[in-house]
Amino acid sequence: MSIKPLKIGNVTVEKPIIQGGMGVGISLGNLAGAVAKEGGIGMISSAQIGYLEPDFDKDPLAANLRAIKKEYDKARKIAPDGVIGFNIMVALKHYEEYVQAAAEAGADLIISGAGLPTELPKLTAGRGTMLAPIVSTGRSAGVILKFWDRKYNRVPDLLVIEGPKAGGHLGFTREQLAAYLEEETQDYDGEVREIIAVVREYEERYQKKIPVALAGGIENREQVQHAFALGADAVQVASRFVTTEECDADIRYKEAYLQAEEEDIVIVKSPVGMPGRAILNDFMKRVNAGEKIPHSPCHGCLRNCKPSEIPYCITDSLIHAAKGEVEEALLFCGAYAYKASKMETVKEVMDSLLL
Repeated sequence: MSIKPLKIGNVTVEKPIIQGGMGVGISLGNLAGAVAKEGGIGMISSAQIGYLEPDFDKDPLAANLRAIKKEYDKARKIAPDGVIGFNIMVALKHYEEYVQAAAEAGADLIISGAGLPTELPKLTAGRGTMLAPIVSTGRSAGVILKFWDRKYNRVPDLLVIEGPKAGGHLGFTREQLAAYLEEETQDYDGEVREIIAVVREYEERYQKKIPVALAGGIENREQVQHAFALGADAVQVASRFVTTEECDADIRYKEAYLQAEEEDIVIVKSPVGMPGRAILNDFMKRVNAGEKIPHSPCHGCLRNCKPSEIPYCITDSLIHAAKGEVEEALLFCGAYAYKASKMETVKEVMDSLLL
């Protein structure tokens, strides 16, 4: 396979692989730095990034803002010349503060989804940070490109297309997921082509290249080749990096991937109603049975969360995951997580995808 470097603005990335952001505590400075060192783009997830800070329970915002700088510095020490960024969800409370902290820390790139990042250019004005919204449909691509064009007279530096086989929170309704994943007549490739067509319109208007990365279920070399054949300039890969030596997660989290079977990968419901994909474990079986899981005092993660009404706390459950307390955890994963059969290095994963 002939691999072309990824060019984003004035930056050239040797290997067109973006490591997807995984929170809480799964993709931090160590994993992001390792990917950047190997010539890809390493991404740190800002979601409750300060969960290990001593004051996290008392002041989660301060803990998270401090950890953004710490984890960026850790990644930069590993890859002094690499491309390192942050994945920051629009759905987060204090989204604005996290974006500004990431830009101030020195992030090369911010990728933002779980909502449309309409204000992202304003929040990073004057910083030189490259910006990439995540979209899942032609409609959402059209909305964000049109909005940035009209309000900021600019286009994204990169656009990430996240398909229905991604892990974590998904940008689809349950009905859309069922259509794409269960009905043979539905083909997400058509949506990808539609999104790229929208991007091409704005490339013409601005006379500049807007590279596109395809994400969601990218697990092997053949899927990477297919993404490039559709017109993508890069791929974003997350689950493959979980079972690496460099991943920041506890070994028991990684082992949950290694032990999972295909039937264990299910669509779940976030406490705030968003669908996601995770490993079916005892915790999720209890949730599915209607049990309301007691939780800690609110740590202020998602904007639309009502602590008195939620069936479980997503912060608590994802911290359990990062710490390896897997039977009390929400184990987010991609559609092909069950294919993980051994521990690898970041270099081995990247080579398997490109060589």
